[in-house]
Amino acid sequence: MENTEDFSFRDLPVQPEHIAIIMDGNGRWAKERGLERLEGHKAGAAAVLDLLNYMKKTAVKYMTLYAFSTENWKRSKEEVDGLMLLLCEFIDSNIDLMMKNDLRLLVSGRLYGLPEEVQNRLRSAMEKSASNQSGTVIFALNYGGRAEIADAAKQIAKEAFQGKIKPEEVNETLFSKYLYLPEVPDPDLLIRTSGEMRLSNFLLWELSYSEIYVTDLYWPDFTEKELYKAMVSFGKRNRRFGGR
Repeated sequence: MENTEDFSFRDLPVQPEHIAIIMDGNGRWAKERGLERLEGHKAGAAAVLDLLNYMKKTAVKYMTLYAFSTENWKRSKEEVDGLMLLLCEFIDSNIDLMMKNDLRLLVSGRLYGLPEEVQNRLRSAMEKSASNQSGTVIFALNYGGRAEIADAAKQIAKEAFQGKIKPEEVNETLFSKYLYLPEVPDPDLLIRTSGEMRLSNFLLWELSYSEIYVTDLYWPDFTEKELYKAMVSFGKRNRRFGGR
């Protein structure tokens, strides 16, 4: 790891409460090194592990990581199966670290669409870490921003049909209560690695007023110092939320 003695998260006067990250570039990282794509995902998982350790040094309370999208099922069966196995191994290997760091695990997305073994591991880890209070790590799995909005609209329509909701009562505040994790505040900062300039169907509702930081680094190369740079950039933003 690079020398990080020249900076400290404690020195930042303003820190985001919630950071969302599009962890992009695992495949390209592997390709440039002549490795299989799964090796890139393994390196990406190691970067997530590092992030869990960085988080305890910050004032960040929520970290949402885009781990597997609804579109990722289009990838080869070999890659998808490898990703699911890697996810299980990651949970098994690092739940003790999350407990040590007092971090709670949540999942955002269509959990029911994941393999049963993965669901069981995730539910067990969420139950075990439910009382942790120092921070919350959210894995967006089988997640799509449009799917989340559609699922919320479907539930509202169902309850309206049942007479539980009047159509005129539907507004932004009510709608947000039907999202996957309504208790979690919207991200203050979105970080995207690999230099791509798009949202990729991630948290389309929640990112409405998030600040955006893009780095050319591939996700496996994301370091503590890069997280610090993103937070410094965030601290310099004038967040007007549509005002003057």
